[in-house]
Amino acid sequence: MTLSEFLAQHTDSDKLLNEMQTRGVVTAMAAAPHVISPSEWLPVLWGGEEQAPFENHEQFEDYANLIVDIWNEQRQQLLDKQWHWPEGCALDDAEIVNQATRDFAEGLLQGWSLTRDDWETLMPENTESNALLGGVVLSISLLYDPETALSTMEAQGAEELAQFEEIYNAMPIMLCGLTHHGAALAEAQE
Repeated sequence: MTLSEFLAQHTDSDKLLNEMQTRGVVTAMAAAPHVISPSEWLPVLWGGEEQAPFENHEQFEDYANLIVDIWNEQRQQLLDKQWHWPEGCALDDAEIVNQATRDFAEGLLQGWSLTRDDWETLMPENTESNALLGGVVLSISLLYDPETALSTMEAQGAEELAQFEEIYNAMPIMLCGLTHHGAALAEAQE
Protein backbone atom coordinates (compact mmCIF):
# COMPACT_ATOMS: atom_id res chain seq x y z
CA MET A 1 0.00 0.00 0.00
CA THR A 2 1.24 3.48 -0.83
CA LEU A 3 0.80 6.61 1.26
CA SER A 4 -1.76 8.01 -1.19
CA GLU A 5 -3.77 4.76 -1.01
CA PHE A 6 -3.63 4.84 2.79
CA LEU A 7 -4.81 8.45 2.90
CA ALA A 8 -7.63 7.68 0.44
CA GLN A 9 -8.84 4.76 2.57
CA HIS A 10 -8.43 6.35 5.98
CA THR A 11 -11.66 7.91 7.22
CA ASP A 12 -9.88 10.56 9.31
CA SER A 13 -7.24 11.47 6.72
CA ASP A 14 -8.35 15.11 6.94
CA LYS A 15 -6.63 15.14 10.34
CA LEU A 16 -3.35 14.12 8.68
CA LEU A 17 -1.12 16.26 6.51
CA ASN A 18 -1.72 15.63 2.83
CA GLU A 19 0.70 13.42 0.92
CA MET A 20 3.01 16.18 -0.33
CA GLN A 21 3.12 17.96 3.03
CA THR A 22 3.93 14.60 4.64
CA ARG A 23 6.66 13.89 2.10
CA GLY A 24 8.12 17.33 2.79
CA VAL A 25 8.30 16.75 6.55
CA VAL A 26 9.76 13.28 6.05
CA THR A 27 12.35 14.59 3.58
CA ALA A 28 13.41 17.28 6.05
CA MET A 29 13.78 14.62 8.74
CA ALA A 30 15.76 12.41 6.33
CA ALA A 31 18.06 15.34 5.52
CA ALA A 32 18.67 16.14 9.20
CA PRO A 33 22.29 15.84 10.35
CA HIS A 34 21.32 13.67 13.33
CA VAL A 35 18.81 10.85 12.99
CA ILE A 36 15.78 11.70 15.09
CA SER A 37 13.47 8.92 16.22
CA PRO A 38 10.17 8.95 14.31
CA SER A 39 8.35 8.79 17.65
CA GLU A 40 9.58 12.36 18.24
CA TRP A 41 8.28 13.80 14.96
CA LEU A 42 5.44 11.58 13.74
CA PRO A 43 2.84 13.64 15.69
CA VAL A 44 3.65 16.61 13.45
CA LEU A 45 1.98 14.64 10.66
CA TRP A 46 -1.36 14.90 12.46
CA GLY A 47 -1.02 18.45 13.71
CA GLY A 48 1.04 17.73 16.83
CA GLU A 49 -1.90 16.27 18.72
CA GLU A 50 -0.96 13.83 21.46
CA GLN A 51 -3.56 11.31 20.28
CA ALA A 52 -3.00 9.86 16.80
CA PRO A 53 -6.14 9.99 14.62
CA PHE A 54 -6.35 6.28 13.87
CA GLU A 55 -9.18 3.87 14.53
CA ASN A 56 -6.87 1.18 15.90
CA HIS A 57 -3.25 0.30 16.57
CA GLU A 58 -2.97 -1.69 13.34
CA GLN A 59 -3.87 1.39 11.29
CA PHE A 60 -1.26 3.41 13.17
CA GLU A 61 1.36 0.73 12.52
CA ASP A 62 0.52 0.65 8.81
CA TYR A 63 0.86 4.44 8.63
CA ALA A 64 4.08 4.52 10.66
CA ASN A 65 5.61 1.80 8.48
CA LEU A 66 4.76 3.76 5.33
CA ILE A 67 6.38 6.87 6.81
CA VAL A 68 9.52 5.01 7.88
CA ASP A 69 9.78 3.44 4.41
CA ILE A 70 9.57 6.91 2.85
CA TRP A 71 12.20 8.19 5.31
CA ASN A 72 14.56 5.30 4.45
CA GLU A 73 14.09 5.92 0.72
CA GLN A 74 14.57 9.68 1.03
CA ARG A 75 17.63 9.36 3.30
CA GLN A 76 19.31 6.97 0.89
CA GLN A 77 18.51 9.16 -2.13
CA LEU A 78 19.83 12.27 -0.35
CA LEU A 79 23.06 10.57 0.71
CA ASP A 80 23.53 9.00 -2.74
CA LYS A 81 22.88 12.41 -4.33
CA GLN A 82 19.96 10.87 -6.21
CA TRP A 83 17.09 12.79 -4.59
CA HIS A 84 14.60 14.45 -6.90
CA TRP A 85 11.29 16.24 -6.54
CA PRO A 86 8.40 13.88 -5.75
CA GLU A 87 6.17 12.95 -8.66
CA GLY A 88 3.49 15.60 -9.01
CA CYS A 89 5.69 18.55 -8.05
CA ALA A 90 6.27 20.93 -10.94
CA LEU A 91 6.62 24.49 -12.11
CA ASP A 92 3.45 26.18 -13.30
CA ASP A 93 3.25 29.00 -15.84
CA ALA A 94 0.30 30.70 -14.16
CA GLU A 95 1.07 29.98 -10.51
CA ILE A 96 4.91 29.78 -10.70
CA VAL A 97 4.83 26.39 -8.88
CA ASN A 98 1.95 23.96 -8.61
CA GLN A 99 0.06 23.15 -5.41
CA ALA A 100 1.97 19.90 -4.90
CA THR A 101 5.26 21.84 -4.88
CA ARG A 102 3.86 24.38 -2.41
CA ASP A 103 2.59 21.60 -0.15
CA PHE A 104 5.93 19.79 -0.30
CA ALA A 105 7.80 23.03 0.48
CA GLU A 106 5.41 23.71 3.38
CA GLY A 107 6.12 20.26 4.82
CA LEU A 108 9.84 20.70 4.29
CA LEU A 109 9.74 23.97 6.23
CA GLN A 110 7.79 22.31 9.05
CA GLY A 111 10.41 19.58 9.18
CA TRP A 112 13.25 22.13 9.18
CA SER A 113 11.69 23.83 12.18
CA LEU A 114 11.95 20.53 14.09
CA THR A 115 15.63 20.10 13.25
CA ARG A 116 16.64 23.75 13.39
CA ASP A 117 18.65 23.46 16.62
CA ASP A 118 20.72 20.57 15.23
CA TRP A 119 21.46 22.50 12.04
CA GLU A 120 22.32 25.74 13.82
CA THR A 121 24.58 23.96 16.32
CA LEU A 122 26.54 22.31 13.49
CA MET A 123 26.41 25.37 11.26
CA PRO A 124 26.69 28.44 13.49
CA GLU A 125 26.07 31.97 12.27
CA ASN A 126 28.74 33.69 10.20
CA THR A 127 30.12 30.45 8.74
CA GLU A 128 30.14 29.16 5.17
CA SER A 129 28.08 26.21 6.34
CA ASN A 130 25.43 28.54 7.75
CA ALA A 131 25.31 30.40 4.44
CA LEU A 132 24.65 27.08 2.67
CA LEU A 133 21.89 26.25 5.15
CA GLY A 134 20.37 29.71 4.82
CA GLY A 135 20.40 29.47 1.03
CA VAL A 136 18.54 26.17 1.05
CA VAL A 137 15.94 27.35 3.57
CA LEU A 138 15.44 30.63 1.69
CA SER A 139 14.99 28.74 -1.57
CA ILE A 140 12.38 26.47 -0.01
CA SER A 141 10.59 29.51 1.42
CA LEU A 142 10.52 31.14 -2.04
CA LEU A 143 8.96 28.01 -3.53
CA TYR A 144 6.41 27.83 -0.72
CA ASP A 145 5.23 31.42 -1.26
CA PRO A 146 6.38 32.53 -4.71
CA GLU A 147 3.82 35.34 -5.10
CA THR A 148 5.12 37.22 -2.06
CA ALA A 149 8.70 36.62 -3.16
CA LEU A 150 7.90 37.78 -6.69
CA SER A 151 6.19 40.97 -5.52
CA THR A 152 9.21 41.71 -3.29
CA MET A 153 11.56 41.08 -6.19
CA GLU A 154 9.46 43.29 -8.50
CA ALA A 155 9.62 46.08 -5.92
CA GLN A 156 13.40 45.83 -6.19
CA GLY A 157 13.29 45.87 -9.98
CA ALA A 158 13.67 42.16 -10.70
CA GLU A 159 10.86 40.50 -12.61
CA GLU A 160 12.53 37.26 -13.53
CA LEU A 161 10.27 34.24 -13.26
CA ALA A 162 13.27 32.32 -14.57
CA GLN A 163 14.82 32.68 -11.11
CA PHE A 164 12.13 30.38 -9.70
CA GLU A 165 12.88 27.82 -12.38
CA GLU A 166 16.58 27.96 -11.46
CA ILE A 167 15.77 27.55 -7.76
CA TYR A 168 13.37 24.68 -8.45
CA ASN A 169 15.87 22.91 -10.69
CA ALA A 170 18.74 23.45 -8.23
CA MET A 171 16.83 22.22 -5.16
CA PRO A 172 17.79 18.53 -5.57
CA ILE A 173 21.50 19.42 -5.77
CA MET A 174 21.26 21.87 -2.87
CA LEU A 175 19.32 19.47 -0.64
CA CYS A 176 21.67 16.56 -1.35
CA GLY A 177 24.70 18.78 -0.75
CA LEU A 178 23.31 20.10 2.51
CA THR A 179 22.45 16.57 3.69
CA HIS A 180 25.96 15.37 2.90
CA HIS A 181 27.58 18.35 4.59
CA GLY A 182 25.38 18.00 7.70
CA ALA A 183 26.07 14.26 7.96
CA ALA A 184 29.83 14.87 7.67
CA LEU A 185 29.75 17.57 10.35
CA ALA A 186 27.65 15.41 12.65
CA GLU A 187 30.00 12.46 12.18
CA ALA A 188 33.06 14.63 12.86
CA GLN A 189 31.41 15.93 16.03
CA GLU A 190 30.82 12.43 17.45
